[in-house]
Amino acid sequence: MTAKVPLKETALNAERIARIGREVQSACPEFDADGFVASVMADLPRLELSARIARTSQGLHDHLPVGGPDALDVLLRSLPSTPAAAGVTNDFGLHLYSPHSDYVSRYLRTAEHLERSLAALACMTGYFSAELPVRHFLADFPDETMKAVDAWSRDEDFRVRRLASEATRPLLPWAPRITLPADAGLPVLETLYADPHLYVRTSVANHLGDIAATQPDLVLDTLHRWKASGRVTSEQFAFLARNALMNRLKEGWPPAYALLGYPHDAPIALTPLILQRTELRDGDTLDFSAALTATATTPVHVMLVIATTGPSGRPREKVAFVRRAVAEPGQELRLAKAHPLRSTARWKVTPGSYSLALQVNGRRFPAVAFIVLDT
Repeated sequence: MTAKVPLKETALNAERIARIGREVQSACPEFDADGFVASVMADLPRLELSARIARTSQGLHDHLPVGGPDALDVLLRSLPSTPAAAGVTNDFGLHLYSPHSDYVSRYLRTAEHLERSLAALACMTGYFSAELPVRHFLADFPDETMKAVDAWSRDEDFRVRRLASEATRPLLPWAPRITLPADAGLPVLETLYADPHLYVRTSVANHLGDIAATQPDLVLDTLHRWKASGRVTSEQFAFLARNALMNRLKEGWPPAYALLGYPHDAPIALTPLILQRTELRDGDTLDFSAALTATATTPVHVMLVIATTGPSGRPREKVAFVRRAVAEPGQELRLAKAHPLRSTARWKVTPGSYSLALQVNGRRFPAVAFIVLDT
């Protein structure tokens, strides 16, 4: 098996640092590209990704012969004419350009340069998504930055529109928290929820999901209003609602299921769960099956719930999607899945006693036990 290369090694490495040097030197012949590369590469191998980004932007700052708005102009001119010309083949961009927006955040986050800096971030986000640098501006200049964010939500570039939603998410992963109210970005979402681009609508759903962590009723009311607006198709609305309410669905919150058309008190029954194996190890597959019956035509939304007790004695749960279907009276609906039982960054599989249950429309049915053995 080929060893997986860490993201930090592909995101910013010797080849990419050299490319940054060449591109900046093409925009500013006085830039010491060789000195920049040598200084950054002296530190880069021992650094993690976020530190690599910071070290590279520091290298730019140390070797650019100009500062302030002149340095900003150099960085902007160093960018290829379009993201496509830069080799960007996805919506998120290339880590190659993450130091550029980091530079703006570190060295141009001042009242004097605020308008130009925010405009630069909107330009750079097509090369590498700039939501993290924007959050530092939200911390220092919340009113002015939110004014720019509002304008971004109506930009012709979908990546800039997505930036308006993503940068203001209350719980943006791997990002500093902002002190704005959790629903501060809701006016932006009102503009973007019917956006023609899925990349934008996905951010809207994730942003709304962040708000749902503390204000689920507000999110529910918002979704009801969006559903009634007629601005989104039924498929688009279902995508928004499922993703925005994902954690509430996992918790079995009845209003979330009701909004999506899955009655909590559906007339259904479930046969006992059958496990192919009751002794597993981290990395094995948890194979299970059961059959669902209904006395009336009923849409069903099925999740699995793996439960255990952590080393600290606290209960832990992992909830995962199984299937959505319509159960018809007199017809068994087979529920089966081969679920990978493996550790992730958020879920560590440890030896001990576990249980598996199925949750249908928010209702949990009797669980069955299994054991995870030491590897």
